[in-house]
Amino acid sequence: MKLRLGPLQPERLLRKMLPRGLFGRSLLIVLVPMMVLQGVALQIFYGTHLDELSRRLAGAVAGEIGFMIDQIDRDPTRRSLVLQEGDIHFTFGSVFLRNQTLRHLPPPDAPGPVDKDLAIALAQDIHRPFNVVWHAHPGILRVNIQMPDGVISINVPRKRLFIGTFYVFLIWLIGSALLLIILAALFLRTQVRGVKRLAEAAEAFGMGRDNGPIRPEGAIEVRRAATAFNRMQERLRRFLSQRTTMLAGVSHDLRTPLTRLRLALAMQPGINPDDVQDMENDIAEMEHLIGVYLNFARGEGSEQAVPSELPSLLEEICATAKRMGAAIDLSTPDSLTVTLRPEAMRRALTNFIDNARRHASQIWVSTARHGASVYIYIDDNGPGIPEQKRDTLLKPFESEDPGGTGLGLAIARDIIVAHGGQIRLLDRPGGGLRVAVNLPA
Repeated sequence: MKLRLGPLQPERLLRKMLPRGLFGRSLLIVLVPMMVLQGVALQIFYGTHLDELSRRLAGAVAGEIGFMIDQIDRDPTRRSLVLQEGDIHFTFGSVFLRNQTLRHLPPPDAPGPVDKDLAIALAQDIHRPFNVVWHAHPGILRVNIQMPDGVISINVPRKRLFIGTFYVFLIWLIGSALLLIILAALFLRTQVRGVKRLAEAAEAFGMGRDNGPIRPEGAIEVRRAATAFNRMQERLRRFLSQRTTMLAGVSHDLRTPLTRLRLALAMQPGINPDDVQDMENDIAEMEHLIGVYLNFARGEGSEQAVPSELPSLLEEICATAKRMGAAIDLSTPDSLTVTLRPEAMRRALTNFIDNARRHASQIWVSTARHGASVYIYIDDNGPGIPEQKRDTLLKPFESEDPGGTGLGLAIARDIIVAHGGQIRLLDRPGGGLRVAVNLPA
């Protein structure tokens, strides 16, 4: 069976290989063209100019050695004189080793094409067995040539085969690349820092943490985005303040006639006491509904997030539930600090526990920390909620209770989401419902 790659798989593989952050991708955009340019420059210099120079230098040295060997072959009696003259004119250091034979040497390890060029040139010019010792002495390579009665050993200065500009070019190539990488990294880090601060400020503001305006920095586009964010943040603060003031007035205006109705009922002696009690219950229910609706509309947005001890908050909530008749067990560490809006979180967790209290005889509350997240579990032994209805019950005005408003779970969900968290309704192991709340630590 052959595995066929779909058209999107190479693209997905490329996305996985690329850096995920803006800094890494921006640095890659700068580095890739620079490395390609450096590679082309190195290939042009190393692959053409350096090769040609290496062949010429190696050919010159091999020609001089070949000339000396030819002179010795023509008149072996003049061998010492030829070697002496070669040392003077060609800057060699030559010696004849009588009755010696060539020994096998490991392959040369000279940098670049010099070793091959010299071997080819020597093979063309001397027509005798030879070997080259590249590291006999610092700055010298030794050419050994087999003669009928011994070995001629010629020390050749290495500088005659290498050009200093190659190392200068290599140092310049590597040095300039490192310098450009450092400058690009410093510049891009400055640009990315403004974007990161903008993202962190937006995330904190969305979670109810009002850290004030951010300082615009970086490129002009990033500065404009930061300035626009500061203006938006100020408008939202003003909107929340105005809405809170308006809702406080609405709450007062709605509760005032209800209070008058309650006083009017108390001052009517001729009405049946049972009817008075029923009407007072209706008024109390209306006041409760008004409070629920106002809390849903207000969204607890004016409260600031502060570091809070989650175990202490849960102990207070569970103690209140016990006083109202709930059988509840709490399991939590002694200390677990979470940045949150305490009153808003108290309202959300109380709504979850009140909902469990109405449907179950036993409630278990526990907490756990995993990495950068804190989990709160509220389990009960009630009938649970069918899976297909769980998402619906988290929406406003959706309730399974005939007399419920359908806002308790919706208010709690909005508070959890405003903290940057998540809420899930799950099956409890052993039966019942589990409310799993996930908050950033």
